[in-house]
Amino acid sequence: MQGFETPSQGTDSAWRGGRLLAVSDLHAALPDNRSIVDGLSPGHPEDWLLVAGDVAEIVADFEAVMASLAARFVRVVWVPGNHELWTHQKDPVRLRGVERYQHLVHICRRLGIATPEDPYPVWTGPDGPVVVAPLFVLYDYSFHPPGTDSVEAGLAVAYRTGIVCNDEFLLHPDPFPTRQDWCHARLAYTEKRLSELDPQAKTVLVSHFPLIRQPTEILRYPEFAQWCGTVHTADWHTRFRASVAVYGHLHTPRTTHHDGVRFEEVSLGYPREWRHRAAKYGAAPYAPRVILPEP
Repeated sequence: MQGFETPSQGTDSAWRGGRLLAVSDLHAALPDNRSIVDGLSPGHPEDWLLVAGDVAEIVADFEAVMASLAARFVRVVWVPGNHELWTHQKDPVRLRGVERYQHLVHICRRLGIATPEDPYPVWTGPDGPVVVAPLFVLYDYSFHPPGTDSVEAGLAVAYRTGIVCNDEFLLHPDPFPTRQDWCHARLAYTEKRLSELDPQAKTVLVSHFPLIRQPTEILRYPEFAQWCGTVHTADWHTRFRASVAVYGHLHTPRTTHHDGVRFEEVSLGYPREWRHRAAKYGAAPYAPRVILPEP
């Protein structure tokens, strides 16, 4: 079942410890976004920050932002978005595919930031410990557009209508032959790690792409859903005992519930998007979303 709630940024008034906060889609190369990013700060000295991808396309920008966040928050956890994995023509770092991802992991490790390649950290709040699991699984075009039932048919519709993600030109899967192959390798690796957790452990699953297809149903162009996840993670939020599933990518920050699990989309997005939300709701342009304790 799914329900919509307005974005929530409060917390349990009885809890006086640090919180688990989350952001995504900071796109910090944009000057207006960088001003917001530079203003992100903890409300408590023990606050953690989950960064669910799309920090910046250029490695130098990515490193500068992640270093600044690591200096402000007691613990930072990162997963890659598609934009970090681009080999952009303006970036002097020409690494592609897995080598580029590994380079970003190395930067994060040097800064003390947890990545999908590291032991999952445990955050403890008023309801006890939860395993924070950063996930990198990509997409495999299995969120087919309406009226199609194969990757080939779905991509044909996208190219015919002109709704094609820039990943097709900038996100290289090397050394895998296709992005689907890279996705399936990441699925096997990640599923094995999650399956090895204590079967009683509660989790917070953090990914750039939504684990389930339902959030993509609000997309203006349904063809774009092909670049938004994979059907192979559809039961992970229940199978791996998620208290909360955190994601970004869609640039539509909101709270929904699926199978009794809270899903939090935590994007900042592009200036035109957050300005529109700020005007509509009469609120500040952006603040980290409180993930736990539950608002």
